Amino acid sequence: MAQVWTPLSWGLLWLVVGVLSARSSAEEQRLELSLNGKWRLSNSNGSLLLPAEVPGCVHSALQRQQYIQDPYFRFNDVSYRWIAHDNWTYTTTFTASPQIRVKQKALLVFDGVDTAASISLNGIILGKTDNMFRRYDFSVRDLLKDGENVLEVAFLSPVLYAAQRRNAHPSYAVPPECPPDVQKGECHVNFIRKEQSSFSWDWGPSFPTMGLWKGVRLEAFDILQLIQLSSLPLYNRSSSQWRLQVELLVDAVQSFHGKVEISVSELNSKRAAPTTFLQGKFNYNFTLNINQIREVKLWWPSGLGDQPSYLLTVRAFLGNFLILHKESKVFFRTVELIQEPVVGSPGLSFYFRVNGRPVFLKGSNWIPAHSFQDQVTPASLRNLLQSAVDANMNALRVWGGGVYEQDLFYDICDELGVMDFMFACATYPTEDDFVQTVREEVVQQVQRLKSHPSIIIWSGNNENEAALATNWFNIPASLKPTYVKDYVTLYVNSIRQIVQQEDPSRPFLVSSPTNGAESEQEGWVAANPYDPRYGDVHFYSYFLDCWDWKTFPRTRFASEYGFQSWPSFSTLQPVSVQEDWSYSSNFSSHRQHHEDGNRQMLQQAALHFILPNSTFPLKRFTDTLYITQVMQAECVKTQTEFYRRSRSEIIEGKGHTMGALYWQLNDIWQAPSWSSIEFGGKWKMLHHFAQNFFAAVLPVGFEDDDTLLVYAVSDLSRDLELRAVVTVYSWADLDSVCTLTSNPLLVSGGSAAVIYKQSVAALLAGCGHCTRLTCLLTFHLQDEDGVQHGPTNRHFLCSPKDAVGLQRPNITAKVQEDESGFTVTLHSAAVAPFVWLDVGNVPGRFSSNGFLMVTRNVTVGFDAWRSTSVGELSGSLTVTTLTDVY
Repeated sequence: MAQVWTPLSWGLLWLVVGVLSARSSAEEQRLELSLNGKWRLSNSNGSLLLPAEVPGCVHSALQRQQYIQDPYFRFNDVSYRWIAHDNWTYTTTFTASPQIRVKQKALLVFDGVDTAASISLNGIILGKTDNMFRRYDFSVRDLLKDGENVLEVAFLSPVLYAAQRRNAHPSYAVPPECPPDVQKGECHVNFIRKEQSSFSWDWGPSFPTMGLWKGVRLEAFDILQLIQLSSLPLYNRSSSQWRLQVELLVDAVQSFHGKVEISVSELNSKRAAPTTFLQGKFNYNFTLNINQIREVKLWWPSGLGDQPSYLLTVRAFLGNFLILHKESKVFFRTVELIQEPVVGSPGLSFYFRVNGRPVFLKGSNWIPAHSFQDQVTPASLRNLLQSAVDANMNALRVWGGGVYEQDLFYDICDELGVMDFMFACATYPTEDDFVQTVREEVVQQVQRLKSHPSIIIWSGNNENEAALATNWFNIPASLKPTYVKDYVTLYVNSIRQIVQQEDPSRPFLVSSPTNGAESEQEGWVAANPYDPRYGDVHFYSYFLDCWDWKTFPRTRFASEYGFQSWPSFSTLQPVSVQEDWSYSSNFSSHRQHHEDGNRQMLQQAALHFILPNSTFPLKRFTDTLYITQVMQAECVKTQTEFYRRSRSEIIEGKGHTMGALYWQLNDIWQAPSWSSIEFGGKWKMLHHFAQNFFAAVLPVGFEDDDTLLVYAVSDLSRDLELRAVVTVYSWADLDSVCTLTSNPLLVSGGSAAVIYKQSVAALLAGCGHCTRLTCLLTFHLQDEDGVQHGPTNRHFLCSPKDAVGLQRPNITAKVQEDESGFTVTLHSAAVAPFVWLDVGNVPGRFSSNGFLMVTRNVTVGFDAWRSTSVGELSGSLTVTTLTDVY
């Protein structure tokens, strides 16, 4: 969003676990001592001294030792600013065994240091760090003592460090200097290579972290150490043969002649190569041609096929002595970004082809799951990513102002994944030391991640091209060439060059949004990077009516769009108190980091809904939370369905839309945002809607000049013969008024086609006494056998606030349990739009929610995430419908 697309981007989904699992058969050659666990932490003047876990951060340590409350509670993001303004030191002691100290080489390895720090061992400074996203190692063999060794990591305040770097920058500004006041954040984050959103964002708090956020260990070896194993499957279309490009990053104590064996036994493929290992750190590349006797099973995105893997084995020998044995999973798939002329359009296409098949990308954007990465649990990661799959998403775009996620994320994202490089909405300095640390960062991260098939494209930044082209930062015209030159230096000459050299298997985009190939022709900064005839587009509009599809750009690919909503009361309650439970409270204002966001939500909702008006303050607050979720879900539904039905059309030179990724999937804390999943994992109404609007087969209905059109949208690989069934209901009666059926239409796989078309006036004239104000429509797709394909959709002929006959449904609910789990059976006395079930603090999710009820009885399932009972669920359950908030 006018936010961030981090660099390194989009990926796909499926269901496989594990990557880069490895073991060593030559463990006698390599010893490792983990230094994770309890360290000591102190502040600059020594007034605070406490235990601290590694991996971890200062904020988590202070909270765990009860020096501070939950940082997310009420206004603590501001109250605890002092933490990031102080300097902190981590200290530990360890004993290095004689077996370690006699090895030829010993390294202290830091997988992640956040961020500006000086590291010393036994009083000797080993070096300094300046990049949260780099792995650092230091040679310490001659510094290790018999007995106790003291390791110290002294952190500078990231806020003060960034300010110092800014003040040392020559001649011209590197905007933005500071975030907007509404974000209550810190300044100059673009001068420090750490999580950009940690200084604040429009959906998150300011918690500039410090700490050893990844593991620390001592490694010792005599011959060599394998730092990284990566593999890239490459396909030669002319010979129809796969080859595997295998890369070893090795640190050798001294030069020697050896042999490397590479094999994928399941594919009867093996190669042995004499290899000269050179002293120091070097990359060694090998190509394994895959035997054509066996058919290679391909990895597919979710919904298009399976996700098989093979086991790659790498062994190295010195003479007959095995010195290295490593195994990792390898996946075979191809990916292409197709940018070619489009018939009937002056621009270029922009879509992804996986294994030769065009794929419509359906999904969302990922942000960091917590301000403190050590508090992101494996269970919470899996829950969020599984929620994406369960909503029929096949793509996530990892935002660029966050972090390169932990290995577990990418392992699960070989079921569902993506990523970007970490450069957000800002300009960046291009001094040699900054560019050099970025180059090292990019090399390390691409080598770590490129084996993952879920990553289908790398991207250099989020919205930086657009920022320069449209002058977000009010740069004088005379200085623009200087900023464009810096942009090209960092993103094109550095990042792009490295990525294309390291990974020839994937496309690379310099920015997002971008005009892609057209931007390159225009010198990397297009005159209009939002041109819908090229590349990808970000689009936000909070003031136009979101139910009017004509306000949306008919773009080739929509990689960001969305609307805000508030989370549930059960999510807000633990971080607030009673005086906060009002939409006009200081808390509600403080939690909103998007300028005028709270008013914008109500303004958009008021276009179609009666706003809550209860005289009971708490009910009015919870009703308002509900109506913002209704508004958000309906807005994103309308926009997403517009993009999905535009995949096969060119209208006025625009269309062939092949991607819809709304902003955003998840939340970093309990606050209003664009997310479809609340902090803690609870689904908003939007996420339940996404289950339907991302379905593989979907009917989409809309009006154009008072004509109703229903499209059949299919992501399947096969053709279907379908007909549309349109049912007309009165707002005042649960019995349908009439049903209309279209002629059958052969819907091609991977297409969208009009299946039903009729003027609204003619439709209503044939259905009793219906008018726009008194009736509504539902519709679905079915085959010649009457089997329904895809969900049932609906179309309102007027705004619900104007509906005549809409009444309170007086819904009753009964909770039951059987061997398959919990169910809730609802009975309604009237048509009920936006039926919302909530069980408060009981974690879990309903099989359907936020739905239109046009039958007297509906049963939904409930998947509980902890042990519960019929009694607890019955006591916690609330059912809200649209008329309940009037």
